[in-house]
Amino acid sequence: MAIALTIAGCSDTDRPMTTLAPKSDLAQWIQSLYIQVTTWDAIIFTIVIVAFILAVFVFSSRVGEAAPASTASSDLGLEIAWTLGPTLVLLMISVPTIRTIFRSQPAVPPKGALEIKVVAHQWWWEFDYPDGAKASNEMHIPVNRPIRLSLESGDIIHSFWVPQLGGKRDVVPGQINELTFVATVPGVYPGQCAEFCGLSHANMRFRTFVDSPDEFAKWDKDQLAGPVSISASDSLASDGAKVFADSPCTTCHMIQGVSKGYIGPDLTHFGARTTLAAGVLKNTPENVAKWIENPQEIKPGANMPPLLLPGPQLNALVAYLESLK
Repeated sequence: MAIALTIAGCSDTDRPMTTLAPKSDLAQWIQSLYIQVTTWDAIIFTIVIVAFILAVFVFSSRVGEAAPASTASSDLGLEIAWTLGPTLVLLMISVPTIRTIFRSQPAVPPKGALEIKVVAHQWWWEFDYPDGAKASNEMHIPVNRPIRLSLESGDIIHSFWVPQLGGKRDVVPGQINELTFVATVPGVYPGQCAEFCGLSHANMRFRTFVDSPDEFAKWDKDQLAGPVSISASDSLASDGAKVFADSPCTTCHMIQGVSKGYIGPDLTHFGARTTLAAGVLKNTPENVAKWIENPQEIKPGANMPPLLLPGPQLNALVAYLESLK
């Protein structure tokens, strides 16, 4: 029954947060290390079971049997074996472990590496690129190119984790930690804060998009440009632009050419994102309206206050935000 339940829990198609399907060199190193350690554990387990069976059924004396008297007070060979055995096992585990740690954070970035500054906030992620491009909760990187992440915290301790691309790395206030890897398979890989950081810790998600070089270059160019101009025929979005300009949103959120807010995520290309609220909701007009109406219901403890806009203004603001491509 236990085996059947275990097999039933496995899936080849629906396992976005698995660590057993590596899509980067770092994730592959970690999986190899896991297999090595598991193999040594299995060997030790086998030795212990065999020794136990021999001790019970072969070398033990039975009730009523005469046992020869022993004059040995110690067994030097056995003592050496019990000392060297665990030492060798520890060496076989520690050496590849330390090697993997240093490979994941070299002192000097690899040649041609894309260096991205990652800032963790309660409860969202900011990604700053060296050419000035910015993104929130959705990181784009090119496939088969070294990536060097510089991890910082804007408030308390967080932990950066994309299971299919690499291991967890703590994000500590006042300290810069680094993570280096090469993504080898294009796709979309979900990530998560892996260090409890408050009420909405579980809602501090993000996505990593591994793009082809051409797709990444296009995305980067679009990020550096301002938002696409609102069509003259889209009166609802035009009305929403006025609602945004007159609202408290401008204090926290930046839109190129419109506002200079810096507290919350940059909204310059909000409409082009696939999710909102740090990966909690799909980016649809209905979800955007729900988020603006009551952020606390979706993300307890969020710093964004409800705007309390009447229906027509709310619909106009949603149309404007969705137009920001």
